[in-house]
Amino acid sequence: MKNIIYFLGALFVAIAAAFIIHGWLTQYNDPGYVLIGFGHWALETSLVVFAVSSVIAFFVFYVFFRFLGWLLRLPSRMKEKGKTIKFNRSQEALIAGLVDSAEGNWERAEKVLIKHASNSGAPLLHYLTAAKAAQSRGAFEKRDEYLSKAAEQASDSDIAVGLTQAELHLSEKQFEQALQTLSKLHSIEPGHASVLKMLHQAYQLAGDWEGLRKLIPSLHKNKILMEAEVKLLETETYSRLLKQAAEEGDEDDIQQCWDSVPEHIRTVQGIAAIYYAAMIEAGAGAKIEGQLVNSLVKSWDETLLVLYGNIESADFAKQLQTGEQWLAVHHSDAVLLRVLGKISMKCGQMEKAEQYLAKSVATDPSVAGYQLLGDLLLEKGDKDKASDCFKRGLELASNEVVSRVESISG
Repeated sequence: MKNIIYFLGALFVAIAAAFIIHGWLTQYNDPGYVLIGFGHWALETSLVVFAVSSVIAFFVFYVFFRFLGWLLRLPSRMKEKGKTIKFNRSQEALIAGLVDSAEGNWERAEKVLIKHASNSGAPLLHYLTAAKAAQSRGAFEKRDEYLSKAAEQASDSDIAVGLTQAELHLSEKQFEQALQTLSKLHSIEPGHASVLKMLHQAYQLAGDWEGLRKLIPSLHKNKILMEAEVKLLETETYSRLLKQAAEEGDEDDIQQCWDSVPEHIRTVQGIAAIYYAAMIEAGAGAKIEGQLVNSLVKSWDETLLVLYGNIESADFAKQLQTGEQWLAVHHSDAVLLRVLGKISMKCGQMEKAEQYLAKSVATDPSVAGYQLLGDLLLEKGDKDKASDCFKRGLELASNEVVSRVESISG
């Protein structure tokens, strides 16, 4: 429409110009004379005819060259128009693919996204969404193919592609692949919040507590977690590492792991107990006896007290003497009485052991108390009393099991 207006406008101007020139020149009695010679050829005409012809010729040539230019530009314009049509279709396909993915139509979403990805202004979104759709329907080879194409299409978007890839691996519990991808991204951008968050998640799911321990400073430095969350994570991480060392049973590894635990985590309730229990299990209880005593002096704890009673001390008499000093403050503590009874048995002081154990079960009956007392009585040859202790212990254990089942059912 615009070209037609330009054409009619130019035609009107040409006609008007020719008319004005014709009118202006014809008002003279002698309108002029024009002679053009070219070799043996000559053109003679009046000035009026020449002027009008020049205007008309200019218009004709103008229109001709405009038309010629339009013809020359036509292929590129058609190509551009085709690209625009394809681009619009790809945008529509992207929206349709996202909707199908949200609705769970994985196969249809995958097909429409891949079909129009090459013509899209955002091919990365096409391939990443198609990769998620492919995984959702179990096509893992297709998923990896689309992720590879996404990486080729957007070399400057390694983080986006990598995070999607790691997320898909994690959802399929492919922890090794996820950690490999995330470690690579972390080396590229160490402070990237999403990479750190996903690494944190991957290490926890994979049970890689050593990797998580090394990551904690970055989580804290980049404020990925709040202070309270960091402390909780540190507590869980170091407790897991101590338990792993305990399972291996190597005294040096346990000690080395404990030495790496920050001071503010050592004071968290339960952490020291894991270390002491691990050392006792590894046969190094005598080495931590002093530390365990100091911990009990600072903070009275039944778990630590039981561990104290399990130590194979180098001097049982001294161990018993230390425990009896605590009776002044904790004279009615059933756990302490039981522990003293156990240590007294190790010292060979059976009468004292019986007194402590009898007072313990009288104060607060326990399965462990009845077990120790029954063993002692059996060793003394009092089978009837020993059987009665074992019976009471079994009844107490049964009641505890029933109570737990009822609490779970409730």
